[in-house]
Amino acid sequence: MIQQIPVPPVPPLPPSAQFDPNLIFLNDGGPPIILLIVIAALLATTVILWPIMRALGRRLEGRSSIGDPELRGEVEQMQHRLGEVDALQTRVSELEERLDFAERLLSQAQQPARLGGSPGDPS
Repeated sequence: MIQQIPVPPVPPLPPSAQFDPNLIFLNDGGPPIILLIVIAALLATTVILWPIMRALGRRLEGRSSIGDPELRGEVEQMQHRLGEVDALQTRVSELEERLDFAERLLSQAQQPARLGGSPGDPS
């Protein structure tokens, strides 16, 4: 058997917590100056942030409009210098090989003299 228990009544809310539909926006709909301030703030934020966001977008895409020809010229000059450095590095490595070869030849020519015999002596 199920007993039904009556639900206790809801206590009344204090007057400060009650919702008054007449006070939707500061009494009689609110002054329009607040709405104008909000719109002006949003407009100022947009005007200030728009160029910054465009510049950031261009920077992220890699196509900055400031100094493009100068930057390209510097990049080409650096690539040319790197090509010259690579050529010089190849030349230095060839010279190192030649020097090593010459040192080996000189050390081989001096080894028989150290052993006590002459290079032309058969004994």
